[in-house]
Amino acid sequence: MKTKDIFTDENRKKVRDAIAQAESVTSGEIRVFVDDRCKGSELDHAATVFEKLGMHKTEARNGILFYLSVQDRKFAIIGDAGIHAKVHDAFWQEVRDGMLEEFKRGDLIHGLELGIRQAGNAMSTYFPRAGDDRNELPDTIVFGP
Repeated sequence: MKTKDIFTDENRKKVRDAIAQAESVTSGEIRVFVDDRCKGSELDHAATVFEKLGMHKTEARNGILFYLSVQDRKFAIIGDAGIHAKVHDAFWQEVRDGMLEEFKRGDLIHGLELGIRQAGNAMSTYFPRAGDDRNELPDTIVFGP
């Protein structure tokens, strides 16, 4: 299935809404980046995208990137130093496993929503939203070339 067929306007809205909901309870920032293809390691590419999107520049270093390569069926979740120091590897594996189950069922959008909710819940524990919190990064999905 092609990326544009999966990420319809309705599905883009579902993902944006999931991000907005997750970020409503935390100062953390969540982004989604979608590629058709990923040359090499998805984790390495996600780290490059993380930096290009300026996600390492959030005040509390608590950004999370969900990276998907649709045609290659690869994905990665990258958390900045602030959030990773709190949740460690077991959390990332749990989120990954939950998303993978949905992806195997053919539901990329629900898998993303699930992962985003889990990330938001974890970040709300360690980085609760303050009254003066501002959205440091856009909630829109970024599509690769």
